[in-house]
Amino acid sequence: MTNKYMRGQNDTRPWGTWEVIDCGNGFCVKHIIVNSGGILSLQLHHFRAEHWIIVAGKATITLGEALLEKNAGESVFIPIETKHRIQNSTTEPVEFIEIQTGNNLDENDIVRFEDKYGRA
Repeated sequence: MTNKYMRGQNDTRPWGTWEVIDCGNGFCVKHIIVNSGGILSLQLHHFRAEHWIIVAGKATITLGEALLEKNAGESVFIPIETKHRIQNSTTEPVEFIEIQTGNNLDENDIVRFEDKYGRA
């Protein structure tokens, strides 16, 4: 198993920020903040599944062909190779915990299909 994340690693993206809270063999836990009006790229991963737990705000989540509304305390599971994204259409930040599991946890395992910020 490959995990290229390290605890404390973080990044600022056009839509908000992420920080690695913990990681180990086959898992990574991130705290992610999506700014008001922010939207992540429509993407999938070949090597990891994700479980998102909304901890603050109201998120609109694309999961395959479904469009879901999730509030604080709700969660969604994203299987490997399933197109997904999260969007914040509110005036308050959306915060969620992302738990990644898989054999290869790496920022390079992102296949983008659409991206508001020109990264696709």
